[in-house]
Amino acid sequence: MSYFDPTNERTAREIIDRYPRPRSAVIPLLHLAQEQEGWVTPAAMIQIAEMTGTTAAEVLGTGSFYEMFKFHPVGTYLVNVCTNVSCQLLGGEELLNHVETTLGVKAGGTTDDGMFTVEDVECVAACTEAPCFTVNYRYFHRASTDDFDEVVADLRDGRSPIERGAAGDSGELPAHGTLGRIRQHMPDDRRAGVVPPEQVDGAPTWMASMAGASSDVGGEEG
Repeated sequence: MSYFDPTNERTAREIIDRYPRPRSAVIPLLHLAQEQEGWVTPAAMIQIAEMTGTTAAEVLGTGSFYEMFKFHPVGTYLVNVCTNVSCQLLGGEELLNHVETTLGVKAGGTTDDGMFTVEDVECVAACTEAPCFTVNYRYFHRASTDDFDEVVADLRDGRSPIERGAAGDSGELPAHGTLGRIRQHMPDDRRAGVVPPEQVDGAPTWMASMAGASSDVGGEEG
């Protein structure tokens, strides 16, 4: 049985076609699988393996290296609270305790309604904006406990909390697994024409074009 729905299966095959070898598409296919279900299921790993000429064990081995892939169900909204040095000094631990108390779960747990999963995480690369928490990897900087309460209230009431400070995004905050709102598409006439290494004959096309561009610039200066 296919894991991907018909639309995502077409997308998966388009992703595979971008690479000289299908196995190079494992990571973007893991993202696609997680977007569909909210986590990477065993059925997803089996189909990804079949599509890329790998094994389900290799797919799991690749994906489990990265924190962002979840191989168990998580809430609709994944709340990550940073407690590394900068955030810790400015109240990260207190913020995490508040999050756990407010949602009624410890870090690593999911609320009974399946809406929120809480994680205590290492640095999220926002040290100058500490303390920081993220919801589905959208940032809320210099956050207070009141900020968190307002975000939770918005989400429970079906409102977007983006206006309250989620950086680098706009519109509705997507469910867990959605990385971007616009699906990358590469038209056939814009592809790099990559081929397996053993089929390479001479320098890559892009190197020749760059050399030509450099010559043109040098000629103008002369």
